[in-house]
Amino acid sequence: MLSEKMTEALNGQINKEMYSAYLYMDMSAHCTYTGLNGFANWFMVQYQEEMSHAMKIYDYINEQGGKVVLNGIEKPPGKFGTPLEMFEATLGHEQFITKSIYGLVDLANKEKDYATQIFLQWFVTEQVEEEANDNELIAKLKLVGNEGNGLFMIDKELETRVFNPPANEK
Repeated sequence: MLSEKMTEALNGQINKEMYSAYLYMDMSAHCTYTGLNGFANWFMVQYQEEMSHAMKIYDYINEQGGKVVLNGIEKPPGKFGTPLEMFEATLGHEQFITKSIYGLVDLANKEKDYATQIFLQWFVTEQVEEEANDNELIAKLKLVGNEGNGLFMIDKELETRVFNPPANEK
């Protein structure tokens, strides 16, 4: 059973995951508009991942007898720079989410909520992967710059990304 404090914190994380999805959908729309369809695909897959993260927490709260409370989702910035700037912003956002997940782990530890500690380990591992992916793309974009054949090749590579739901999703 979840404490009121843990339930509130997990509900806050649902909101952060939903905002992440909304942000990445906005970035995808921007990339589509600018003709970078591979980048648009990458961000749309990221949108799907973030939605699945929100639903994973939603389901967990329900399974633990807590009450899901949904709040408004903040509007994303809507203006984005170069692909490199977009991925630097993406990394910064994922680092923010990582800190939030760590805060949840700290709270679960403080409350001796062992089930939630175990549940959150999946998110800790996921955030390592998220940041590594962003860092890899930032490195590639720094190598090729913001235009030309290198950017075209990365765009083509990003077209192949597909959404793979977590194995334990319902």
